[in-house]
Amino acid sequence: MSTCDLTRLADALLKLPPSCGPVRLVAVDGHAGSGKSTFAGRLAAALGGAPVLRLDDIASHEELFGWDGRLLRDVVAPLARGEAARYAAYDWTARRFGPVDREVPPAPVVLLEGVGAGRRAVRPWLARLLWMELPREESWARGRRRDGEVQRAFWDGWEPAERRHFAEDPTEPFAQLLVRQCQEGYEVRERSREA
Repeated sequence: MSTCDLTRLADALLKLPPSCGPVRLVAVDGHAGSGKSTFAGRLAAALGGAPVLRLDDIASHEELFGWDGRLLRDVVAPLARGEAARYAAYDWTARRFGPVDREVPPAPVVLLEGVGAGRRAVRPWLARLLWMELPREESWARGRRRDGEVQRAFWDGWEPAERRHFAEDPTEPFAQLLVRQCQEGYEVRERSREA
């Protein structure tokens, strides 16, 4: 598949067998600042309003990447049973999890978006893993511009943490689909399988 038409990608995802109970759990992973949130939002729209779970709601300052237990317990396990997932979202300004639960219904496709979405602990539950093809340094520069000076200290800590995470638990080699932003929108292509 090589297209900038997200409708074709949405159709292809809906044809996959369910991977997590009745749900096709689809991860959108890539470096911070690579455009995952924007792409996931547009893909969700092409899917007719598919739910998007943003890992920014699951991670925290104390657990930038140590959130997999919470994700599996609060989100994956209920979806696998065909039930709605409920979780408390992290407030990055107040530095605590909120009291109001968010809900993700067991829709035909649920998008999981964020750095580490395709990590080892989650991959068995995924119908597809998509990787945003934007080099790390370019992604981080975009993220820093987006977040501004107020988040400079956070980014100074984030970059080495992301490096460590992907060194220990790489995602990109396991992605079936690679996504690149292009003038017309997005180019989505299957990873070539060398013998």
